[in-house]
Order: sequence, then structure tokens, then C-alpha cells
Amino acid sequence: MLKSKTFVKKTRSGGVVKIVREHYLRDDIWCGSEICSECKPETTALQRDARIESSLCTYPHYLIPDTNVVLHQQIDVLEDPIIRNVIILQTVLQEVRHRSAPIYKRVKDMLHEKDKHFYTFTNEHHETFIEREPGESANDRNDRAIRVAAKWYSEHLKTFKSISDGLEVVLLTNDQGNKQKAKEIGLQVFKDEYIKSLIANPELLDRLALTNDEKNEISRKVLFPEHLPLSKIQVGIKAGTFLQGTYRASRDNYLEGTVFVHGEGEESTEVLIQGLTNLNRAVHQDVVAVQLLPQDKWVAPSSIVLQDEGTAKDDAGDEEDEDKKPTGKVVGIIKRSWRPFCGMLNVSQIKESTRHLFTPADRRIPRIRIETRQASTLAGQRIMVAIDGWPKDSRYPNGHFVRSLGGAGEKETEEEVLLLEHDVPHQAFSQSVLSFLPKMPWSITPEDVAKREDLRHLTVCSVDPPGCTDIDDALHCRELENGNLEVGVHIADVSHFIRPGNALDQEAANRGTTVYLCGKRIDMVPELLSSNLCSLRSNVELAFSCIWEMNHNAEIVKTRFTKSIINSKASLTYAEAQMRIDDTTMNDDITKSLRGLNKLAKILKRQRIENALTLSSLEVRFHIDSETHDPIDLQTKELETNSMVEEFMLLANISVAQKIYDEFPECALLRKHPAPPPSNYDILIKAARSNQNVEIHTDSAKALADSLDVARVDNFPYFNTLLRILATRCMMQAVYFCSGMDSDFHHYGLASPIYTHFTSPIRYSDIIVHRLLAVAIGADSTYSDLMDKHKQSALCNNLNYRHKMAQYAQRASVAFHTQLFFKSRGVLNEEGFVLFVRKNAIIVLIPKFGLEGTVFFENKDKTGPNLVYDEEGPTLTVLQRTFHIFDKVKVTISLDASNIQHQKIRMALLEPMIPGVSVPAEDLEPLSKKSKIDR
Repeated sequence: MLKSKTFVKKTRSGGVVKIVREHYLRDDIWCGSEICSECKPETTALQRDARIESSLCTYPHYLIPDTNVVLHQQIDVLEDPIIRNVIILQTVLQEVRHRSAPIYKRVKDMLHEKDKHFYTFTNEHHETFIEREPGESANDRNDRAIRVAAKWYSEHLKTFKSISDGLEVVLLTNDQGNKQKAKEIGLQVFKDEYIKSLIANPELLDRLALTNDEKNEISRKVLFPEHLPLSKIQVGIKAGTFLQGTYRASRDNYLEGTVFVHGEGEESTEVLIQGLTNLNRAVHQDVVAVQLLPQDKWVAPSSIVLQDEGTAKDDAGDEEDEDKKPTGKVVGIIKRSWRPFCGMLNVSQIKESTRHLFTPADRRIPRIRIETRQASTLAGQRIMVAIDGWPKDSRYPNGHFVRSLGGAGEKETEEEVLLLEHDVPHQAFSQSVLSFLPKMPWSITPEDVAKREDLRHLTVCSVDPPGCTDIDDALHCRELENGNLEVGVHIADVSHFIRPGNALDQEAANRGTTVYLCGKRIDMVPELLSSNLCSLRSNVELAFSCIWEMNHNAEIVKTRFTKSIINSKASLTYAEAQMRIDDTTMNDDITKSLRGLNKLAKILKRQRIENALTLSSLEVRFHIDSETHDPIDLQTKELETNSMVEEFMLLANISVAQKIYDEFPECALLRKHPAPPPSNYDILIKAARSNQNVEIHTDSAKALADSLDVARVDNFPYFNTLLRILATRCMMQAVYFCSGMDSDFHHYGLASPIYTHFTSPIRYSDIIVHRLLAVAIGADSTYSDLMDKHKQSALCNNLNYRHKMAQYAQRASVAFHTQLFFKSRGVLNEEGFVLFVRKNAIIVLIPKFGLEGTVFFENKDKTGPNLVYDEEGPTLTVLQRTFHIFDKVKVTISLDASNIQHQKIRMALLEPMIPGVSVPAEDLEPLSKKSKIDR
């Protein structure tokens, strides 16, 4: 069947164009029910006995939610296993897709879950299709389309009355007008009373989002200014009265944040926001409109570190006149970035109260008021809560309970929280993804051999950390007849198994990278690829090879790239490789290859660090108990243990970057490291000058590198390392970008004019680079998205986000395992160095553990000592004792578990002794006793 609509439209030139819009209706769309014999379905989704225990609906029934129920009210309820046999109308699905991508994905996931018995009914191409009437809004038309489809279902099922057992259709809405109209045409329709009727599952009521008409609260004092409507905001932004940007809350001070306003080109502005009123209900990552305050009201960022969730004043405190920043206030919200937040319930002390406060794990998120009838059950558990709204008369936003994650402090629960809070996709791979994996047993085919260069005769080996299962790179070195050396970097050919556009590729693109936690790995691709078929262990493997001819001075004579087949002769750890190189009695081919590689790598490194920056970053690694998976030893990661491998990986990345850019100047995926703005170096320059009168020059990476090389102090061997650690804090984040969308390619840290990622295909960036390189050398065919610079740029944005979140998750994992480590060790005394000075505290680095902690000089419950903060130093004077950056101190380190959600490493000063500030005995004794109990 076909419905068409014809109308004419005038063109700019004055002509007339006839436009025909056709809408096709089909007669083969089935209802999806088991009882139906008319629609002749190939499969059925909706069950014959569709019973949910309800005091309102004691009969079997199918549910049809309208759009608002899915978007705003009951998505968390619909996901519960008890809710089955749900019809999602095409009208609803289309609206949800346009208005909320995250909720659309959740609905699609439910539709794919067989046990849920969810079914999509294509009502817009069925006889249930309706035209929009004159004067009818699009929203009203869609509501009517939902009612028409629900009525059709109700009538359709009645034709099978003899076998339906009283089966009914129930429409769910949260709109009183829609409910009334549905009743008028004889539909069974309910609002949230349906959820309240599920007597066997009272916990579902907690998952209902609060609506304004349910609160019925007496009007209280208005705490916040009214948000301006979007229409006024748009006019203000256009006129320059308002600025648009993303609000980012401070990790140290929840009463402060910054709005990043993106200007034209690379320019951006930071607007400081301080105090509850000026924040005006903005939540971290919201897109907001801000108005700059008059210049005489500008302030400096706070130097105060807030402890825990203690009550604080409405403004963040006075600052010195120096370093004032553009300061503003939030006048409206353009886009909310709310998501379900992990945290814990603060159970109300009021007897039988259902209203409680929820404290998010992320300190940048405000506490949330929720209603729940299961507070006693949820106490002590990690739970998830979603924000529903933030009234202007409430200090806290309103929200609802989503689900419980498990007991707080339990390792599995805390790892789940860690992954959720950093938005790391970690669900099991779906069947649609797994269906694109190679069928096992897999082996190289004659076609593979014919298309590739056979390098199985070469002495290829891999060198990795101990216990590595995803070996993605291998190397070889041999002498050529002309006296030069041939060096090869061979990378696992993951792109051979992941073809563009299929479900496996889409999932990998979304995940972006493999995430390494302590003792756990979250794979970007299924394990069959990451640890088996694409791991270059000692057997025959498919690889993508970058091969150089070099002279003995490590100068490149020739470079070529090829898809290859290799046969790794050994999988070595760094220690095993070093032993072979150092053992003069060993002269086999593998050892000779390693020695050649090592010799060239030393030359390459020496040449590279003449211009590049070498900065220290104290990374921590744990030795994990094989049975309990608890950390049993902790140490800082040794620096430069993988130097040999690293040099050739860097060289391969640079060589590949140049090749793909030469071939595809508009759509090469590259990686750049922007130079920091000069102001970033202020703290480094101050620290070096005020502490040891050392001058640091930051005009270029070369100038900085040279300054750091000579910045050494007698009797203070750790001074240079501390400077380099501080220098890393001044750096910008390296990012992926599309060459056709940018002009600055430079990698500041490596001092390289061009760079990319090719050598680790457990990152999706490397897969794209493999595809570009394969097309460049004629080893594979291209496809449209690969050559679309706008799509490449959008992909880069996601990769940058996933990469950043992975880094944060990895740091959080180290922090959690550090807590586990100290939990069983009571109180330790260690030497450290002051890394930063704040108004009320010093940040101390413990080199032995690569650990940072805060020593507070004021107690949130007691009056602290007289503190004098000098921003110019910066210095902090505590009772005549002045602290500078890099001062040596001795501290006690212990785990403070008084707040089970925000357990933290506490540091207290031992040396230098300050009367009344050193470690109170009452702080030590309970912790010592506790550690004995834990043991």
C-alpha cells in the first residue's frame, strides 16, 4: 500500500517545484504474539502467558510504554528482569533515538535480550499509521499514533479470545491528558500506579523518576536564580552577552569549577565559577551559558583543599589580588550530561523516613536526594542513582535509585564502581559481536600466504613484561650483504580479523582501547583475538611489518611496509633479553639479533633525547597474590627497562605517520602533543628558583630539556627527578586528530614533526592506521568512512575521550590497590618530598611507593594553627616553620577507613616536628589495632 502527498514549493529564483512525498504501508507486519495465527510470524517474541504479579492487572497483559515513560520516567524499571512482554512502538523508538542516544541504546539492548520478550512494532508502516492533522503539534500527533496502535493491538488480540486467556494490552504513560484520551477510547491505561501495584517487587518503586506534580512540597526559600530559557540564551550568546562552554568541577573544591569556552580555531577561554549561587545547579560536564562578572569581582582559584564532605560556606574564600581569573556565573543550562552515578546512601536519622541523601563516589558531583523504602537494605552498599531534576529551592538535586552494585569495600564491587565511574565499557561481548570472530580451529590459508611476504625465515622474537599474554609486537635485526643492517618491527595484524563496519568493528570503535587495571584487563576485542590469534607468540602469525635498512650509525637508508607472515623464535621478558645480551658465551641467532637491536637503540635514544623531553613519571606496579588476587608487594616501576623496544616502536610510529600522511593528507589519523602555554610552567620555574636558585628555560622543548639536564644540586640527588615529575604536570594531553582538520602536527614531548600510533593494535586508533597503511601499499581496499575527514575527526574525539578515561581508571585502580596494600600494614613511617604547597596543606610525594598524599594543617572540627600562605613562593608557614616545594619531610602513612566510600591514604607530619601539629597518638593507636585485627 502507498500513501502519497503532493505539494508545490517556490524556489529562490521564483520558480515552482512539485514535491511528492510517498509513505509506504505494508500488509506483512506481524504483531509478535504467540497466540496470533493471522500474522504468520517466523518467530515470536511476546508470550502467550504474559503474567506480571500486579494488584491492578490480575490478568495476563502486554505493556506499551509511551515516549515520555521511556525517556523520563521508567527506563530503569523497564530494564528489571520482572518486566517482560513489552511492545516498543516504532513511533516511540524514533522519538527516543532523536532525543537521547544513551537511552536509545538501552532500549535496543533490551530488544535484543531474548528473555525480556520485548518486541518492536512498526506501527508507522502498518495500517495503524496516521497523518498529522491541521493545527496538531508533532508531539500530539505522536501521542495519538501511540493510542491508535495500542487500540489496534487490543482489538487484534480479542480475535483470539478462545486461546488468549483474557490477554490485555496496557498502555503506560506519565501524562494525565494522554491517559484521559486513552480511557475515552476504551484502553487500559495507567500512570505510575502500575509500578506501585507490583506488590511482589516494591523496590521498583524506588526506580521511578520524581515528577514535579508528585512532589507537592510547600514552597521553600529560593536558593538559586531561575535558569534562562534556551531562546534567551541563544540570543545572548549571539550578542556576546553570554558565553557557552563545558563546566568542569574542581576535584579539590566542590564549590568551584571552570567553564571551558571554545573560541574560534584553537583559542579557548577559561571562566572561573565560585560559590553555590554562581554555580547555579550546574553539574560536572554540563554544557552551560555563563555571564562574566564585572572585573572588580573577578577572583583567583582557591588554594584550599577541602577535606571530605564537610559543610562549607557558600563562597570559596578570599584570595590574593594576584592571579585573578575571568570570573562568571551560570545563567542557564544548555545540555545536561547527567548519567547514573555510583555512591552510597546516607540513611536519614528520622524514623521511618523514606527521604535520604545519596553521596556520589565522584566528589565533583553534588549529593542527591532520593526516596527509597529499602534504606536499611541499601546501607553499606554501593548503589547507582540517577538525577531527575534540580529545583531552585533545593540545595540538592532530586533523583531515584537505579540498582545496587554490592557491598562497599569488596574488591569486585569497587572495581565495578571504578569502571562505571570512568565510563569504561566492560560488559560481555554480545553474540552479534562474537559472530564475526574467526571460526576455530583457525589456520593461515593459501590465500593469506599468497597475499603476504613470507618472513618466517627471519629470527624474529618478542620482548615484553613478564606474564604478558597480548604480545602485539616483535622485532628482528640481521646484517645484509652490503654491510648495512635490516631491522624489522612486526605488529599483530588485528585489522585482518576486524573488517570495517561489522558489529565487531563497531564495538571496538566504541571501546576505543584496552584498559589495564591492576591484575585485570578490559579488552577492546574478544580474547580469542587479543590473547590468541593476534598475539605474536612463538608460532606462525600474521603481521604488519615496518622494515628499515640502516647503517651502523642508525641512519635510515630505506623504509618499506608489508603485510607479512612471521614465525617468532622466542617470547622473552625484558630480564631474559638483557641476560642474553650481557652473556658473552651466548652467540645464537636470537642473541645476535638482540645485540644488534640494542646497539642501534642506544644510538637512536641518544639522538632522540638531544631534542626530546625525558620526564619522570613514578608509576606503581603491584605483585598480586595468585590465589587471593590481593596486592602483596608494591614498588615503583623501573624506568627505561623497555628502552630497546621503545625506541623501535617510536621509530615505527614516526615512519608510518609520514607514509599515511603522504598518501592521504586529508584523512590520516595522527597524534600530536601540543606545546604547553607559558603560564603552565609558572609552578616549575618558581619551584626551581625559590628552592635551589636554579633557572629553568621553557622557550622550547629543547630549552626545557637542556635546563633539566643541568638542574642538579649537590647532596640532593633526587632534586632532578622531582623537577622532571613536576614538569610532567605542566604538559598538555597528547591527542588523536585527523590531518585534514588541523594544521599543527607537532609532538612536543618527542620533538617529532609528525607521529601516530601503529604499534599497539589493542587500541582502535592503531587499527585505523593499519587500514590506512594497507590501502597506501595496495594491500587492502578503502571504504568511504576511512576517506571522510569529518567522520575521522568524530572518531578521534571518541578515541581521545576513551583514552583519557582509561588513564583515569588505571590511576584509580592503582589508588585502590594501594589502599589494600596499606590496609594490612597499619602505620608506616616514610621519607618524602613536598610536591605542592596549598593554603592549608602540603602535598607530599613518597618516592618509595610512587605515592602522593595530603598533610593537612587544619582540622575541619578544631581550630588549626596559625597558617601564613605566600603565593609568590609558594610557601606555607606553620608556627614559624616554612614549607617550600621539594622540602624533605618524614610522614606517617596509614589507611583512613572511617569513611567506607572514600577510604584514603592519610599522611601526618613526623619531621620536621611542629608543636601541636605532629601525629596525634589517638590517630595511630586505633589504626595499629585495626591492622592486627585485619591480619
